Amino acid sequence: MGQAGTSLLKMKRIFQPVFDFLLFSNVFMALCAVAQGLVTFYLIGAKPVFAVNWLLFTSTLGIYNFSILLTKPKEPEKSEYKRVQWFFSHYRLMVTFTIVSLLSLIPLFFLISIESRILMVFLSIISFCYSIPIFSLGGQKFGLRNIPGLKQFLITLVWTMSTVLLPIMEAQHFHITTVSMRDLTILIAKRFLFIAALTVPFDIRDLFEDRQSGLKTVPVIWGEKNAYLFCQVLLAGYVVLLFLFRNGGFSPDFFALTITAVLAGWLIFKSKWEKNEYYYFFFIDGVLILQYLILLLFNYLSSVL
Repeated sequence: MGQAGTSLLKMKRIFQPVFDFLLFSNVFMALCAVAQGLVTFYLIGAKPVFAVNWLLFTSTLGIYNFSILLTKPKEPEKSEYKRVQWFFSHYRLMVTFTIVSLLSLIPLFFLISIESRILMVFLSIISFCYSIPIFSLGGQKFGLRNIPGLKQFLITLVWTMSTVLLPIMEAQHFHITTVSMRDLTILIAKRFLFIAALTVPFDIRDLFEDRQSGLKTVPVIWGEKNAYLFCQVLLAGYVVLLFLFRNGGFSPDFFALTITAVLAGWLIFKSKWEKNEYYYFFFIDGVLILQYLILLLFNYLSSVL
């Protein structure tokens, strides 16, 4: 092995643990939520609200980790998923992370408006009921995620309401900007379509496991091939709504967001063959962050050209 190869191995040993921590501890997912909130602030022409950004980060981190802790397998070290192995091999750290994240929501909760508090309580109830088996039927307990067709809808709904409605409500509360009902509806609808398209590949990846556990996801109900087609239809609808938002037409924002939609469509299509966990948690989820970065890039280019 040459010097270059040795250097690469050393870099991998250094950065791999950091990379695994970001992805498998759900810190990266929490940053995705913040990025989507920033996309909303950008599109409505408002400066980001600090409390909203931190609320999105800590709530996402806390809820995702809490959900994983609830579904702990009997022997996590033998799981076929590296994420599960990593998460429970750092069990104490993850429990601490979860507790700190959820407790930090308390002071943040009182920094937002009454309307936003009501929204957050509603979304919190949905999030916890999603995983906790609080319902029972025929002696078998289950959560909202086990109700046929509800898993993807609930995930998409919570993400859309928290990253679109929460920033808008706070921006309008502080009189930073105003958003018409038409634009609000379009913004919610297009974000819903975009998030929904990104959630389906994860269900396709878990198709066999979901069938075994009785979860009625889109791929389980419609089949893998139709699920991929469904994603592309959702993204096509998303692009149409981009054109209609604020009657912007072919604006720099339209082209920036269309590029990310096309990229998302390609990544989803490629996931047919790519079953690596890093691919899903970094590349597909990473589109949520890349979307904001491309918006900033196009805004900069349009200002200097």
